[in-house]
Amino acid sequence: MSIRIVTEAPLWYILLCLLAGGVYAAVLYFRNTRLGEFSRGIIWLLSGFRFLAVSLLCFLLLGPLLKTMNREVEKPVVVIAQDVSESTLLTADSAWYKNEYRKKIDELAARLGEKFEVKTYSFGERFRENFAPQWTDRQTDFSSLFGEIETRFSGRNLGAVIVASDGLYNKGESPVFAASWLKAPVFTVAMGDTTVRRDLLVNNVLHNKIAFLGNTFPLEVVAEAHRCNGVNSVLTVSQNGQTLFTQQLTINSDPFSTTIPVQLEARAVGLQRYRITLSPANGEQNLRNNTREILVDVLDGRQKVLLVSDGPHPDIGALKQSIENSQNYEAEAFTLDAFNEPVGKYNLAILHSIPSQSAPGQKLMADLEAANIPVFYITGLQSQYTFFNNLKAGIRITSHGDRANECEAVPVNGFPLFSLSDNVVKYIPQFPAVQTPFADFQSTPATTPFMRQKIGALKTDYPLWVFAQQGDRKVAVFAGEGLWKWRLRDFADHGNHDIFNELVSKTVQYLAVKVDKSLFRLSTRNSWDENQQVSFEAEVYNESYELITEPEVTLTITNAAGKQFPFTFTKTATAYRLIAGQFPPGDYTYVGRVSVNGKAFTQKGSFSVVPLVMEASSLTADHQLLYNLAKRHNGEMVNARDIDRLEKLILAREDIRPVIYNPQQLNDLITRWWVFAILLLLLAVEWFLRKRNGAY
Repeated sequence: MSIRIVTEAPLWYILLCLLAGGVYAAVLYFRNTRLGEFSRGIIWLLSGFRFLAVSLLCFLLLGPLLKTMNREVEKPVVVIAQDVSESTLLTADSAWYKNEYRKKIDELAARLGEKFEVKTYSFGERFRENFAPQWTDRQTDFSSLFGEIETRFSGRNLGAVIVASDGLYNKGESPVFAASWLKAPVFTVAMGDTTVRRDLLVNNVLHNKIAFLGNTFPLEVVAEAHRCNGVNSVLTVSQNGQTLFTQQLTINSDPFSTTIPVQLEARAVGLQRYRITLSPANGEQNLRNNTREILVDVLDGRQKVLLVSDGPHPDIGALKQSIENSQNYEAEAFTLDAFNEPVGKYNLAILHSIPSQSAPGQKLMADLEAANIPVFYITGLQSQYTFFNNLKAGIRITSHGDRANECEAVPVNGFPLFSLSDNVVKYIPQFPAVQTPFADFQSTPATTPFMRQKIGALKTDYPLWVFAQQGDRKVAVFAGEGLWKWRLRDFADHGNHDIFNELVSKTVQYLAVKVDKSLFRLSTRNSWDENQQVSFEAEVYNESYELITEPEVTLTITNAAGKQFPFTFTKTATAYRLIAGQFPPGDYTYVGRVSVNGKAFTQKGSFSVVPLVMEASSLTADHQLLYNLAKRHNGEMVNARDIDRLEKLILAREDIRPVIYNPQQLNDLITRWWVFAILLLLLAVEWFLRKRNGAY
């Protein structure tokens, strides 16, 4: 470490400081007649002390800085990352990997640690510090590994990265792409076996996550085979031990791949588990990938939307097509004079130009109100606004004759009821003008505006699209007609109806969903992978529907065998959370309980845990990928049994060397304690000598 004193002032200013000290000392000691009894030596000694003290004080006025420079040596960092997914040990050499290989990689880390800074990690379904003791991860994700390395060692002296794996991955990006940012050499350790063995497997199952009771839904099963030419197999789809579908497969090539379409009927409501199996071939060793399980949530029918108009109108067709674009809804359209269905079977009603002079529709609207059905009113040129205002739908429209305005839409900033994508919000002002009545508009305080009217170049406060609440019933009003133009413009500009469909679907979803008024709410996903932590969220309300966290919330999970697992929720600021942990594959039920003011509340439900067979899907190691990864980053691939070679390869590299830093630091000299000590010592000694010789 080197130390220097520097100052922003020119160096010759130091001469002025010395001159000031000399003048001060000369005047004080050589012009002072009271010191005539002092010996010549004492006077020179005292003047010397005063000269040094004054000169030092003057020098400190120049703001000197203490510059220190250290020499630091940073060793190269060598990262050793071990793949701990299941596939690395699903080979005939699994015993060797568990014992001898583990010793070899530990010894390699120890030897490299003598000359480098060695960091050891494990990766699979997630990234971990150090080498994990077991190879049990159900997925392999190289992206998490290289992402963590970038986060931890960006800007550091990263000398080399050693990745030990079989090259198989089933989560995240390709390793070659994920490591593209790396400048350090990458060395790979090839594990596993590249031998292609006889294997039949269900590679993938494409299916809908949702189906509806009584409907048929499709599956597409992708079956593959290796070294099975001439073998016959049977594909079976079953549920709860009951066979639903079978098909004979004749393997006539190597490798072999085929897609098998399957049609199943949704026979029961709830989360349904289906098992897809390929019968094994003689001599097949890996049977885990012959089976795949899927979950399909069967709903008790779609939500129904009723569309009624006073007569045929293109708006009805545009809305109906957009609503039926979602598999969760079905729409039925009628003119008022042709409608005679019970309104109770619908979840939402859309009324176009009703009430009107020719179709007042009092009975329909009374039935909808009695059944508490949400309503979306769309006014038209034929609307009767006196009748409409009596509905108290959130806005009043006072019409001035039969004239209409050409009105464009302006979205309201901060609309709180549901969220729209940025593309939709930005595109709304580009929709063509719709026709609104030439009228005065008044909104009630409880109305939530969604869009306002722009008439010509004037942006008004008149509402165009609003939402309101009538007790427990939601209502919406679109104060115009011509929505069909929006759908056509969307297609003309984008080649699809996605923006218009999103507007309609979000509106329908908000209006049709029932408000949960229970004081105890419990939620979780209906399916989990076996490597995921099953979690729950809970909310508890008092009688005023205010969130509370005082009572204790408990949960009991029961598996298919009847074994129970009790839990207690953790309280957060306004709610409750529970991480129940990982569960074996299977079906589970749960019961949540809480007591509020002596009243007990329960919530019941079910979930399923799906087995992961990704690691067993293919046991043929991909050493070509490891070779490409190493070569792209100026490294080498070695076999797992030759892992000791890595030490020589790394030590022979000229680009893996320590980095020497010379960091500089500047500090004000006046802040140093020893400067004050020197000044104090000079003045104290001077005072003592003067006192001793009778000058004070």
